[in-house]
Amino acid sequence: MKKKQIALAAALGCTLLLAGHALAAGAGSEPAELDADTVEYDMTTGVIQATDNVLMKQGDTHIAGQRAVYNTKTQQGTVTGGVIAVRGAMRMTCQEVIADGREHIRATGDVHGTENDKSFSSEQVDYFPQQNDYVLMEQGGVVSDQDGTFTAARMEGWLKDEHYVGTGSAHLVSPARNMEAGGDRMEYFGQDRGRVVAEGNAWAVQDNNTMHSNRITIYLAKDGQATVQ
Repeated sequence: MKKKQIALAAALGCTLLLAGHALAAGAGSEPAELDADTVEYDMTTGVIQATDNVLMKQGDTHIAGQRAVYNTKTQQGTVTGGVIAVRGAMRMTCQEVIADGREHIRATGDVHGTENDKSFSSEQVDYFPQQNDYVLMEQGGVVSDQDGTFTAARMEGWLKDEHYVGTGSAHLVSPARNMEAGGDRMEYFGQDRGRVVAEGNAWAVQDNNTMHSNRITIYLAKDGQATVQ
């Protein structure tokens, strides 16, 4: 994907990956550290419970919240209460994060993620790192960067493939490209040349030119411009 193309794939990918990598604290090879006002550890069950001013650290990954429960045997864990997860330039906030081992991570409650100029928000985000980095925002979401904003009532994507799908009132706005498009369903392909396909009551506006069709394809040129067909 070229830098000047509509970078919605990067915006979604970089920020959502935080939900997976940040919550891997305790599962990696680097030493992990846990601080809290109260910590209980049951060596028989492998369950650690931490409450009040919880802070977990591992490398450049920090996770803070009011309560955390982690099972060292199953690698299942939950962090609740004003959760803040930071990894390098990436930052995510929500009310609760649940990790079912390394196969599924769910962030819920006013979820917001940022990485430099990229951001996303949703009420719930599910991340499946072992399923080709599949992400799902079942309740819809907003993805933005300096190049544009993508919204839909339901969003999903495969991060490794740079392939994303918005269903239900899908809407793309790119002031940098003087372009706006929408439809019942919108699919984004970031690899190779790059394109966006809007289907079902599809429409697109570029340079004051308006187009309506059941299916509209927007090709992203190498120079960062967009061609609507």
